[in-house]
Amino acid sequence: MATVETRRLTKQFGDNPPAVDSIDLVSAEGEFLVLLGPSGCGKTTLLRMIGGLEIPTGGQVWIGGHNVTRLPPRARKIAMVFQSYALYPHMTVRQNIAFPLKAQKVPRDEQNRKIEWASSILGIEMLLDRKPRQLSGGQRQRVALARALVRDPNIFLLDEPLSNLDAQRRASARDELQQFQRNVGTTTIYVTHDQVEAMGMGDRIAVMDRGRIRQLGTPREIYDDPADTFVATFVGSPPMNLVEQNGELVGFRPEHFTPQNGSNTTGGMTFPFTVSREEYLGSEHLLYGDIGPAKAVARFAATVDVPADIGQTYQFAVAAEHIKRFDAQTGNRMRGRS
Repeated sequence: MATVETRRLTKQFGDNPPAVDSIDLVSAEGEFLVLLGPSGCGKTTLLRMIGGLEIPTGGQVWIGGHNVTRLPPRARKIAMVFQSYALYPHMTVRQNIAFPLKAQKVPRDEQNRKIEWASSILGIEMLLDRKPRQLSGGQRQRVALARALVRDPNIFLLDEPLSNLDAQRRASARDELQQFQRNVGTTTIYVTHDQVEAMGMGDRIAVMDRGRIRQLGTPREIYDDPADTFVATFVGSPPMNLVEQNGELVGFRPEHFTPQNGSNTTGGMTFPFTVSREEYLGSEHLLYGDIGPAKAVARFAATVDVPADIGQTYQFAVAAEHIKRFDAQTGNRMRGRS
């Protein structure tokens, strides 16, 4: 295992604003660290600089305590898995997994041992003689992971490896990938724009926007204690409600916005909520509507009897402990105000 550290790492393409803007980031050994953000935020560029596929404009990359900024990818003892899987279509699964070992001139017996070991971990032993076209998307993803695993890397770099899978397969693949990473214990940096993947898999999440890290923390910290309005509205589905009041932004999660009662009124805030739309999702209700000029969403367990007459206005409230306050100009959290 090894740690990854970036020191003021920067990448700029031409005269455009920096794609990665002076990022300082340190992973822990064996950590599953997720880079989360919208398209174009710089997360893949950051990953490619760590892997040696992009040359930084400025700053340094350290892996395992060594400065690797100018080293080629093969000298960094890393393995990358891409969105496309990049399997050779004319080769069998066994040959695809063996390819990096052959390039390293690993003896045949050792190649076979590593192939059997990696395929058993990922449950693809029965697929070794098939070609990639005979595999499902999930099976191809596991083959790509096996090919990376046999290289015995210090670091795994994964760039949206599940994005080609359908929703059902992605859910099971997340579980498989997380168990795989826990079993091998290799430090992993994972890029995604999918907050469900990030929240469900990451030990920590770095939320990125416009080339910078807006917040770094555990999934619970990112969700419950957002550093600014970008994090508050990017993480969470539906996102945090934001209401302007007295020159500041008041934020609260939809699940904390409920019909007014004694428990959520004392010390909290009450709003007239006009319902415009209802969604029934089986395990929960979502009510969409307006709080004056602001839009808002309320979320409930499906077993709760809630008012849902479209066009009607109800008194809804949020308890004091669930209220977050943000500066209306900068969007930053006002820490002294809960």
